[in-house]
Amino acid sequence: MVAKALGYVYVDTGAMYRTLAWFCDKSGLDASDEPGLGLACRKWKTKLICIDGAVRLLVNNYYPEKEIRTPEISHLVSQVAMVAPVREWMLQKQRECVKFGSLVVEGRDIGSYVFPDTNFKFYLEANLTERSRRRKAEGIRDNLKARDHRDTRRSVAPLRIAMGAMRIDTSALSPETVSRLIVQEFGRRRRSED
Repeated sequence: MVAKALGYVYVDTGAMYRTLAWFCDKSGLDASDEPGLGLACRKWKTKLICIDGAVRLLVNNYYPEKEIRTPEISHLVSQVAMVAPVREWMLQKQRECVKFGSLVVEGRDIGSYVFPDTNFKFYLEANLTERSRRRKAEGIRDNLKARDHRDTRRSVAPLRIAMGAMRIDTSALSPETVSRLIVQEFGRRRRSED
């Protein structure tokens, strides 16, 4: 919604990690094999494209849109995302997205690791009960508490609130309200830069 309101390109970095997890699962790669995952990142045939204002990571010219949203991939992605060579490869791919123009980028380490120099950082949070309800409504079953624990303790780009980020508790807010708050704050910050 924010990307559409601003006329920017949307990047879902979680989908990029899920695409790698799907590829590993499909290829029979063990998520705990760090050297194997690092090698896979260097060898798999990928391409970034922009379709309808959203960036997609293609694997062999295919985007596994439905396949990456299964419970199996939800479980696997957290393990794959902890691997340092994977995060380094993803960092480069995510930064490469600027070739499509101005971006709205969603992910757990965007303001702190991927684009730390941006002046437009927003940290969206919600209580665990609400987050679990939302994931279940999407058909995704995650152990969010365990995921948060892993993400805050990973060695590369641990989950943390980026310096200068505006925190928004979305627990009781609609997506439309959250989008409006972000767009308003973005406009205010843009005007203060001029």
